Amino acid sequence: MVDRYTLSDDEIRAIKTLLAELAARYATPDDNELLRNVGVYAHELPRPLRLFLNDFKYLEPEAGACIVSGYPIEDAKIGHTPPHWNCRRGVSPLLEEELLLLLLGSLLGDAIGWATQQDGYILHDVLPIKEYENSQLGTGSLQKLWWHNEDAFHPHRGDYLGLMCLRNPDGVSTTIGSIGQVELEREHVSRLFEPQFSIRPDESHSEKNNSNAGGGNVLISSAYDRINGMNKQPESQSILFGDPRSPYVRIDPYYMEPPKDDAALSALNELIRAIDEKVTDIVLQPGDYLFIDNYRAVHGRKPFKARYDGADRWLKRMNITRDLRKSRGSRLSCDSRIIY
Repeated sequence: MVDRYTLSDDEIRAIKTLLAELAARYATPDDNELLRNVGVYAHELPRPLRLFLNDFKYLEPEAGACIVSGYPIEDAKIGHTPPHWNCRRGVSPLLEEELLLLLLGSLLGDAIGWATQQDGYILHDVLPIKEYENSQLGTGSLQKLWWHNEDAFHPHRGDYLGLMCLRNPDGVSTTIGSIGQVELEREHVSRLFEPQFSIRPDESHSEKNNSNAGGGNVLISSAYDRINGMNKQPESQSILFGDPRSPYVRIDPYYMEPPKDDAALSALNELIRAIDEKVTDIVLQPGDYLFIDNYRAVHGRKPFKARYDGADRWLKRMNITRDLRKSRGSRLSCDSRIIY
């Protein structure tokens, strides 16, 4: 069972006051000053809400996810679901909702983005794109999005994933599975701690799915070169890490090659089977803010038939790290958030 915190009317009023103040000061969630100071502004969120997310951060509950719900979303105000994530014009009509995602996420860590994903924006749009409807992407629809850890292939992947629901008229399920609910034989655990596995980059990081590739920017070109290198020669690593009694996990079965060692393959198949048995559905409602522990839980999405009529499912997504410094060699400055 995923823990849920439901905002009270008084809390919503206090939050709206804070969001209005920030929206008057910052025009975009990518503002460098905002990103540097958002953790300070989050101190003004209601204390019970801060304690709820603090417990999620430090106690690592078995479910591997939590939800903050009840923030009102005005359907007319946010406008139509865009046909593509690159349809961004001026100040966003949902700036305050985006700011709340940043504020809540900052209680868990620091927001990060990727130069090779959605053109380097900090907050991503998760919505159906017609040309990708049969793709294994968050912007797909007809295919099931297989469960995975976010950016499992990358050493600088986030510790948490934040998802904000703007609309979900068809009740499309987000799927969640936690390593904390899985029981494995000791021998399988030992094998999964060995560096015998490789994970390739997912398609969201490829040049063909981004519009900033091929523009002559040396930094961006080198970032795609690194992604392509990881695709051609993925590094061998373990699937489980941390404490064998309560391990962390990095896995993305769709983008993995079977290990050559039979015992390792058997352990991987057993883990996949065990997670499959524990995966549950969460139907996000407008105003739900879902946070997933990317070290403890996998997530995916059930398939659905998109209408492309401006009213399809629409989420916002952010990646959060607890240690910004571990990616310093891949960012332009100590306070920048985009990983190249």
